[in-house]
Amino acid sequence: MSRFDPDRYSRQVRFAPLGADGQERLAAAEVAVVGCGALGSVVAMALVRAGIGAVRIIDRDLPELSNLPRQVLFDEADVAAGLPKAVAAARHLERMASACRIEAVVADLSATNASRLLGGVDVIVDGTDNFEARFLVNEYSCREGIPWVHGGAIGAEGRVLSVLPGKSACLRCLVPEPPAPGVLPTCDTAGVLGPVALVVGAVEASEAIKILAGAIDRVGNRLLVCDLWENSWRTVDLEPLAEAGCPTCRGGDYPWLEGRVGTQATVLCGRDAVQVIPTPGAGIELPAFAARMADVGSVVANPWIVRVTVEGGIELAVFADGRTIVFGTRDEARARGLVARYVGA
Repeated sequence: MSRFDPDRYSRQVRFAPLGADGQERLAAAEVAVVGCGALGSVVAMALVRAGIGAVRIIDRDLPELSNLPRQVLFDEADVAAGLPKAVAAARHLERMASACRIEAVVADLSATNASRLLGGVDVIVDGTDNFEARFLVNEYSCREGIPWVHGGAIGAEGRVLSVLPGKSACLRCLVPEPPAPGVLPTCDTAGVLGPVALVVGAVEASEAIKILAGAIDRVGNRLLVCDLWENSWRTVDLEPLAEAGCPTCRGGDYPWLEGRVGTQATVLCGRDAVQVIPTPGAGIELPAFAARMADVGSVVANPWIVRVTVEGGIELAVFADGRTIVFGTRDEARARGLVARYVGA
């Protein structure tokens, strides 16, 4: 007996490279979407509508009005209700495809919970906004042999990379070390066009579908880079990186997953503040950071520290050694999220 409704998915089944066998595979599959913001919401919606059997949505955040131009699963009612993104997304997705099992996980992915949150799935898809989470996913993928799809969008540019453990280059092959805090722009400092998130999320979902349907020969060892403002599309051949490998995919080195590196957050005693400590050696160029933050909020800078008000009641104090004190919260997960959004990781 078929796992899927042949009438509902008739148009997909008629696409010969997928066919009924591929649709059966999708119906039997389980996918974890890590992060349900701009990319994750597009990915989750596309996969649920495509007939994936089960989708696990992992997110630590709440929807905000500034999310609505690009995060397609949410509306003004979700913002007013104050529900976690994972929960609000699950409610919308359940109405799109009642046969799909939707699991909402309100959590901050970390070294201590990665195995529990990511275990038992067939593919992991990246909807995160920081390199620490991506390195955790990459290492878990390589260790457990679970394919994953990385995506990113900043400004008008998007990138997608599919990782097939043991067969393709992994994220660490491409990015040996995460960029130092403040070096790269984030969507909160440089902005992002809504259509870019739609495009990148759609490509990520398509890559996941190909992997799940068994079309492995159509995936891997290519990095897609697009710029919708410049109307440019190109792919980067990663075969040389795959042949060389890296300490993670070839050497079994998992520093992020084992907690040997990564940011640490600590609530400061007696204060409504959290200190976030980056990976050792991750300093920051304060003048450049201050200049980038000028369009975000009120900035006060000196040679030792940059203080910036990023949103109501929240101030970041960023030090030259990369440390950040987040004033206005005692929630460690929220503090790490704010640092990832505005400082980078």
